[in-house]
Amino acid sequence: MLSLALFFLRLGCVSFGGPAAHIALLHNEVVTRRKWLSDEAYMDLLGATNLIPGPNSTEMMMHIGYQRGGWLGLLLGGTLFILPAMCIVLALAWVYTTYGAMLRLDGLLYAVKPVVLAIVLQALWQMSKKQIKQGWQWLLMGLAVVGYFVGVHELLLLALAGGFTAFWRKTRQVMPTLTLPLLFSKVKNPSFFLQQKSISFNPTPGSLLGFFAAQPNPQTLNTLFWTFLKIGSVLYGSGYVLLAFLQKDFVYRLGWLTEQQLLDAVAIGQVTPGPLFTTATFIGFLLAGWQGGIVATFAIFLPSFIFVALTHPFIPQLRRNTGLSAVLDGVNIASLGLMAAVTLVLGRAALQDGLTVALAVVSAALLLLYRLDTLWLIVGALLIGLLKISLGFP
Repeated sequence: MLSLALFFLRLGCVSFGGPAAHIALLHNEVVTRRKWLSDEAYMDLLGATNLIPGPNSTEMMMHIGYQRGGWLGLLLGGTLFILPAMCIVLALAWVYTTYGAMLRLDGLLYAVKPVVLAIVLQALWQMSKKQIKQGWQWLLMGLAVVGYFVGVHELLLLALAGGFTAFWRKTRQVMPTLTLPLLFSKVKNPSFFLQQKSISFNPTPGSLLGFFAAQPNPQTLNTLFWTFLKIGSVLYGSGYVLLAFLQKDFVYRLGWLTEQQLLDAVAIGQVTPGPLFTTATFIGFLLAGWQGGIVATFAIFLPSFIFVALTHPFIPQLRRNTGLSAVLDGVNIASLGLMAAVTLVLGRAALQDGLTVALAVVSAALLLLYRLDTLWLIVGALLIGLLKISLGFP
């Protein structure tokens, strides 16, 4: 259990780049290096995770923890993956409200993003080779990529892929061409969340003691808990959906945040390791101090622990049932398509110049040829980012 705890704590400290990167890092650790799971078993967990609300990568940590250590492993996997991000975000939120210092986190991540891109591509390639064996499956994966970019909801894509795969295997006939004009929503701009935003601050007086001494209104804590519990219970999809929920509740309904504060919270969640849902930690601290940060974090992640605990025991049964197994295969293929789409967006933000292209190529080569531990790649990238900042490069 101690070894398992240290494993998840380490991943929580180095998991930059969003859910696709986290899933790739975890795949490299538990499938490629440690061989705890086969590719097929890993993809089944990923497919099941995509069918429940909440942050997919965090729920994958919980599934792996459950697989290795039962209920205690589930708690360790989720909690220790979240903990480093929560602590970092709390510290940054205190700096934000107390000193108003300008943070240049975008420069720190200059070299991390191409390394993360290489990690995601390597994992995507390995998982695709094992999961996709026929031409129509590649086509289905490609359609999932297209669906993502034209705005089809992620859950609908998964359902369509699962249903189609079950139908195909049952009939072995070519499916008639269908048009689904009513299922497409407004086109997204996938690069929105990958743009580095300058963090602007509204300085307020404070001290380190104030970090611990603040006594928030109990009603504020109560509202924070129930609002974030609701979000964590129903949120499917990407950070776009999280932003919409936060904006609706905290900017429009409650009027507790400004638009700028909300963007700052999302930016902080992006450039720190661990799950993007720690945006809730930042918002909780802004509204109710450190107690608010902890309450908000606990509330938004609590549903994920419950959903994983309820669904994990049934995954082997899904695989043994022929019809449900076909649905799960289709969901897995669509999950790879969604991961590929996010990788394309990540590539646009990561490959800025010749140096970042070189970092991505070298990292991919080290991973494929030598199976180098991803920890050292990310640490090296962080050092390059620090060097870039210290030398004053833009």
